[in-house]
Amino acid sequence: MSSLRYRPNVAAIIKRPDGKIFIGERCDVPGAWQFPQGGIKKLETALEALSRELQEEVSLEPEHYRVIESNGPYRYVFLPGRTKEGFDGQEQTFFLVELTAPDSSIEVGTEEPEFSQFRWIEPGEFQTDWVPGFKQEVYRQVFADFFGIHF
Repeated sequence: MSSLRYRPNVAAIIKRPDGKIFIGERCDVPGAWQFPQGGIKKLETALEALSRELQEEVSLEPEHYRVIESNGPYRYVFLPGRTKEGFDGQEQTFFLVELTAPDSSIEVGTEEPEFSQFRWIEPGEFQTDWVPGFKQEVYRQVFADFFGIHF
C-alpha cells in the first residue's frame, strides 16, 4: 500500500466582534461554502501563508485582524484519481482570526477570485453539506474544536 502525500495548507476562520464568521461561496463550485484556505509555499511559515492567503482571497491585510488561536493538523484526501501539485490530499492548520477592521475591508473580487460571494453566519448555522463530502469530517472536527459545536 502506498503512503498518501499531504500538501501543507492553512485555513482561516474570520470572526467578527459580534461572533459571526465569514464563509465564501467558491467560484468554481457553486453552492460550496467554505473558509479561505491555501497551500503553504516552500520556505514559508504557516503564519506567512495565512497572511498571504487572506490578502489574496479576501483582501485583508495583517493590520485588519489578529490571530486568536490555531489548531491542527486536519487532513483530508481528494476524490479518487485527483491530485494537486502531486499531493493526494491536504494537511491543514486552521487559524481563528478576529476581524479588527470594518466589514468593508473584505473584498472577494480579487485579481484571481476564489469566492463569488460571502456572508456572515453564526457558527451554529453552518451546514456540513455546504462543503464537498471529502472535506466534511475536517469541518465537523474544526467546529467541535473551535466552537464546541457537534454536527
